[in-house]
Amino acid sequence: MSAPDGSPVGAERSIGQLFASATADMSALVHDEIALAKAQLKQDVKRGATSGGAFTLAGAVLLFSLPMLNFALAYGIRTWSDWNLAVCFLLSFAANVLVALLLALIGVAFAKKAKKSKGPQKVAASMKESAGVLQNAKPHPRPEPALDRNPDAKAIEAVARSSS
Repeated sequence: MSAPDGSPVGAERSIGQLFASATADMSALVHDEIALAKAQLKQDVKRGATSGGAFTLAGAVLLFSLPMLNFALAYGIRTWSDWNLAVCFLLSFAANVLVALLLALIGVAFAKKAKKSKGPQKVAASMKESAGVLQNAKPHPRPEPALDRNPDAKAIEAVARSSS
């Protein structure tokens, strides 16, 4: 059985291995935070685009369909009811305004959802918190090497440090 870094379970890991593991974990954390921010921004942009599209559609319906719809609806009401033609035109205009208001309400609902979403702010706060923890982290003090070591021990230590 072995640990995730390949060393046997229960074996002491070197400082180099610990540092490499911490670096890999921090890199993965940063990549995950960036991916989360991208996903949340994508969702917010999609909601904003839907809201803008609904507002644009409401305006287009109100501006471009009013003349044709008003004429068709007014003459249709006149045919079915024998009311005055002016009243029929007012009723057709009111119907178009109701459709435009419905589309505007849909746009407002999506705009509120996009505004409430605080995805990027949450990610930024999380990243600041991670950075704060790392800034306050202090390395453990290393013991001073003994002066009475033999020259071979120093060579072995230098090779061990360079290989880790």
